[in-house]
Amino acid sequence: MDFAQLETVFRRLALAAGERIMAIYDGADFAVRAKADASPVTEADEAADALIAEGLRAAFPKIALVTEEQAETHGQTVSTFLIVDPLDGTKEFVQRRGEFTVNIAYVEDGVALRGVVYAPAKGRLFYNRADGSAVEEAGPFGPAPGALRPLRVGRPDNAALTVVASKSHRDAATDAYIAKFGVKDMTSAGSSLKFCLVAAGEADLYPRLGRTMEWDTAAGDAVLRGAGGRVVRFDDHQPLGYGKPGFENPFFIAYAPGVELKEP
Repeated sequence: MDFAQLETVFRRLALAAGERIMAIYDGADFAVRAKADASPVTEADEAADALIAEGLRAAFPKIALVTEEQAETHGQTVSTFLIVDPLDGTKEFVQRRGEFTVNIAYVEDGVALRGVVYAPAKGRLFYNRADGSAVEEAGPFGPAPGALRPLRVGRPDNAALTVVASKSHRDAATDAYIAKFGVKDMTSAGSSLKFCLVAAGEADLYPRLGRTMEWDTAAGDAVLRGAGGRVVRFDDHQPLGYGKPGFENPFFIAYAPGVELKEP
């Protein structure tokens, strides 16, 4: 894989998809319908997906592509592939809360190696450089990258952790697990932004005790990995892998090394 090309293409497609999403988001109204699994989808999801998929297939024609909005890609058995969630946090989009993201990732041998997470309504852009390191780029975003801030996870104090949890999927089981830690501050965020908050040192711990798919997590996982963080399975604390049957994740924990994980 040409990682320099990957960085350039991921960044370009994420920004272009974000622009298309925001044109719909800022409009007077948009249609929302339910998919087969009852989750919402909008014209913004579909427009961003079409743009990203076309760009990835043109740039990397020999690499398998898995994308949330194309069900025909979900039956593949692959360990090296591109994976896309064109609009993660559709509920945040529909409710106009702004915390939705564009996610594009590259998985190699089951490991999320490179990714881009773009929150267009928040003006935050996170991605891996060609060497795997993670950065946040300062806007406004043009054809060439602007100022880059290296990302590095924080040094957690286990007596005073900052924990980030889902805005739309918080439940009693998650709260019970969080209660096992010494927590200084709780914050909530939508979509894959939670991984990026840990990567940026703005949070120490993100537990997810709920259903997610690999396209929800791969890009954020790669960014967090590039910042020195980890994502592990909730049940056995082994690294979260990719290319699983149906691309469905188990429960997981994303964290900065130094956090003393608790048993389920």
